Amino acid sequence: MKLLRYGPKGAEKPGMLDADGQIRDLSGVVADIAGEVLTPAGLARLAGIDPASLPVVPGPVRYGPCVGSVGKFLCIGLNYSDHAAETGMAIPKEPILFMKANSAICGPDDDVLIPRGSEKTDWEVELGVVIGKRAKYVTEAEALSHVAGYCVVNDVSERAFQAERGGQWTKGKSCDTFGPIGPWLVTADEVADPQDMSMWLKVNGETRQDGSTRTMIFGVAHLISYLSQFMSLEPGDVITTGTPPGVGMGMKPPTYLKPGDVVELGIKGLGQQRQVMKADA
Repeated sequence: MKLLRYGPKGAEKPGMLDADGQIRDLSGVVADIAGEVLTPAGLARLAGIDPASLPVVPGPVRYGPCVGSVGKFLCIGLNYSDHAAETGMAIPKEPILFMKANSAICGPDDDVLIPRGSEKTDWEVELGVVIGKRAKYVTEAEALSHVAGYCVVNDVSERAFQAERGGQWTKGKSCDTFGPIGPWLVTADEVADPQDMSMWLKVNGETRQDGSTRTMIFGVAHLISYLSQFMSLEPGDVITTGTPPGVGMGMKPPTYLKPGDVVELGIKGLGQQRQVMKADA
């Protein structure tokens, strides 16, 4: 299934994409694509519904973040061997974990706001993993059974805030609109292998990232197992798993986003996003 949320910001309704690419309204069935709806029982209930029995949502509509009421937004840094190489950093011995503020979450096609004082706003196409079953001290062999589905994430980053202002990475990752998620949550049964997914990103029509989850240092199953040793992962938590090479900070010379730039990105089978960069007021 391809599950989604549509409508005005803060008033999104749950939906499902049918085989013809039409949005079907799920608001008569569930309140949101969140929490218990993402559990195995919740997804089984939705899978038993004939999309043709649901009302068609006339377009065009705004896609909201494909997951509502996100509990934790967990991020993994330097998780692609070729990306680590372009940044000149050593391959990590363990996953690098940082958090992104939930207030950064926005829809996949919403404008991205370049924060005041920013000179190094950057892009990162990433595979997002949405937890569907509570995970605590799970093994790597068990890990993927705790996944509700997958989605596209743009881990927008302000590199000076991240690396030149002291402290942790979080403040360079958490600016408003720095977490576009969606357009859809594609349930795990439709993703044959999360370690074999091609991904791409363009800036103003020029390809900047063209990679694959095959070059992850730590795969999805390892990440879930690893994180579950430190904290419980709950339905609706989002893990974004790192980016392939081609980010602005790795270019020679480094190149960053400015107002008016258009970023497009996608992952095969998971849909694509489009954002216009605007200066924050």
